[in-house]
Amino acid sequence: MQNKLLFALSLCRKAGALVMGFDAVKDSVNQGKACLVLCAGDLSPATRQRVVRFCQNETETADMPLTQFELSAVSKKPTGVFAVTDENLAVLCRKNLDACAAPVKEERP
Repeated sequence: MQNKLLFALSLCRKAGALVMGFDAVKDSVNQGKACLVLCAGDLSPATRQRVVRFCQNETETADMPLTQFELSAVSKKPTGVFAVTDENLAVLCRKNLDACAAPVKEERP
């Protein structure tokens, strides 16, 4: 399921609707362009707290189960903070993020 989330982020990037990096995401939130802010799973607690603080009352934040290394497939370098600026693509990311968090059902023979 994590591959679907990576695919969704890649789609956002190709559409020009993905902002990467702490400062760029903060600017995007302050300008009212960010629909969804995503944090890498291995982001430091201090940085995560700063992200939550500047997103408070502005936009939704969520944690991804992906590390910065795994996300470098999309960002080309280790990046821990992302913003999706298109509402429809944000819905796609939320859906795939929820699928990653859902418990896996065991199949019985």
